[in-house]
Amino acid sequence: MRNPRLLVVENDAEDDARRLGEWLTDAGAELHVVRAFDDEPLPADLTGFDGLVVLGGAQPAYDVDGRPASPWFPALRNLLREAVSTRVATLGVCLGGQLLAGALGGRVEPAGNGPEIGAFLVAKRDVGQSDPLFAMLPFTPDVYQWHVDEITVLPPGAVLLASSPRVPHQAFRVGERAWGVQFHIECDLPMLESWARSDTGSLAEAGLDADDVLARCAAVEADIEEVWRPFAGRFVQVAAGRGVGPGIPLPVVDA
Repeated sequence: MRNPRLLVVENDAEDDARRLGEWLTDAGAELHVVRAFDDEPLPADLTGFDGLVVLGGAQPAYDVDGRPASPWFPALRNLLREAVSTRVATLGVCLGGQLLAGALGGRVEPAGNGPEIGAFLVAKRDVGQSDPLFAMLPFTPDVYQWHVDEITVLPPGAVLLASSPRVPHQAFRVGERAWGVQFHIECDLPMLESWARSDTGSLAEAGLDADDVLARCAAVEADIEEVWRPFAGRFVQVAAGRGVGPGIPLPVVDA
C-alpha cells in the first residue's frame, strides 16, 4: 500500500507544521505543503490527496466587514467541504478547526472568556471512547492553547470529543473522517517563544506573564509528544484507508 499523500495548508508564517509535520512524516505520510500566506495557490480540488491538514494563524476564521480575513479562505472552505463530503481524512488545528466548523455551518466568535494561552488540560468526552483518533487518548491530555476566538456553535451533526470549562468546544468530529481541535499540537518551544515575542496584547489582556507561560509549556512538552505523536500516526492510518471507521479504535503507532 502506498504512503498517503496529505495536503498541508499553512495560513500564517509563524505557524508551520513543525512537530506535527514530523510526526505525520514519521508515520508514513507524504506532505504537500501550501504556504497560502505566501501566495502559494491552493489546489482546485483534493484529487490525488488522501488527507487534508489545515493549520492555525492569527487571523479570524469569520468574515470581517463582510470580507474573509484572508483572501484564500473561500477556496479553503470549499476544500474543507469537499473533504467532508468525499470522506477525505481531515484535521483542522486551531484556526483550521474553526474554519472547518464555519465551513460546515458552525459559528466562530471572539472567545467569551478572553484569550486562552499556555499549557492546559482538556477533558475527553465519553463519546471519544469510540472515536478512531481520540479513543486511545487519556481522559485529560495536556495541550497548548493560544487563541482569542472560539467555536461557539458546532456544525450540524458534529460530535463533541473534548471540552473544558473555559472553552466548551475543544475538539469535534464532523462526518466520518474530519476532525477539528481548538488547541495546538504542532508547536515546539521555539514556536511558542516566537508567538510570545510577537504578541500584540493578548498576554496582557489575559493577565499573563510570557516567561511564566513558556515555563509551563516547557514542563509538559514531553507529555504532549507522548500523547499527540501517536494521535498523528492514527490520523495517517485513517488517511491511508487502514481505519475501519468510527466506533473501532485504531492501534497506537509506535513512536
